Amino acid sequence: MRSITTEERFYGCMLGGALGDALGYPVEFMNTDEIEKLYGRNGITAPKIDKAAGSAIISDDTQMTLFTAEGIIWADRLGGKTEVSSYTTYVFYAYQRWLYTQEKLIASREYAHVIEKNTEFSSRLLNEAAMYSRRAPGSTCISALKQAAGHNYGKLTHKINDSKGCGGVMRVAPAGLYFYRDSERAFRMAAEFAAITHTHDTGFLAAGALGALIAELTNGADLYEAADVAMYILKGYNGCMETYRALDHARSLDAGDVSPVEAVARLGQGWIAEEALAIALYCAMCHCDKPENALRLAVNHNGDSDSTGAICGNIIGAYRGAPALPYKWLKKLELGEVIEELSGELYKCCMSADGR
Repeated sequence: MRSITTEERFYGCMLGGALGDALGYPVEFMNTDEIEKLYGRNGITAPKIDKAAGSAIISDDTQMTLFTAEGIIWADRLGGKTEVSSYTTYVFYAYQRWLYTQEKLIASREYAHVIEKNTEFSSRLLNEAAMYSRRAPGSTCISALKQAAGHNYGKLTHKINDSKGCGGVMRVAPAGLYFYRDSERAFRMAAEFAAITHTHDTGFLAAGALGALIAELTNGADLYEAADVAMYILKGYNGCMETYRALDHARSLDAGDVSPVEAVARLGQGWIAEEALAIALYCAMCHCDKPENALRLAVNHNGDSDSTGAICGNIIGAYRGAPALPYKWLKKLELGEVIEELSGELYKCCMSADGR
């Protein structure tokens, strides 16, 4: 197998996440019986093409992932000039932009500059009509961002709620990409980005583990090595055991003789952070050489199919690179060109950061 470039891993992670999201979104609130009744005994096997849009539509998971990437790029550009920009602050600003697309409001007038066209970093995403579509946005994300006046958003040391829903982990893959040279920092930044809205330990530590996992894969580690590193870093944080046990369970099921469908069922439904991450990791390990099969397994279950599909896509895409993803799916993906553009911009920022 030819060598996979770092750039291909960036594109693979972002596009793979969007593909898994688009595949799982139509069946997000269905159980397996309902999925099979509608799509056949093998469940949903390819992204459904929306007749009105003419494409396979993404959910809030990809919308928020794109805003995470935009926030990182925003901070990178400012940091290149001043070296004082806070990545978490600008990711928070980017999430206020997402809030605006969903609710036509921001938390406070003090954030008005983030949606102005003459701001220091104009938003590419605010110009995309599809970003304004409500695709079952998470209530915790919405409520936390609405209540964040005065920069009173969640932090690792500042609880605003006790949520460990998967709305934090499903959006932080760009942190693992941008900080891929330092897995511990990738963990920390992914956790900080998730904690903006989800401040249960598990809610942000599962996100941290995904950040470290993506960083290791982007560096060329295999899935098992990457999981080992992510779990090692995870154990250094208080409150880590729910996430650690979930990932350990995924590893043991992959090494066992339980059927893949049964294994996913044993890992949960994915509505909460550690379950979503564990299901995604297991599915990527189970079909590490066949991204399509990994994504199919990740969405055909009784749970949060778009989030488990998105996270699995982030993982398998970072591991195998964009060329391994099914082109027949990619060419029908909503906002595919926008995702590619942001992936390339994130990659260029990351590469140029070397010289700072």
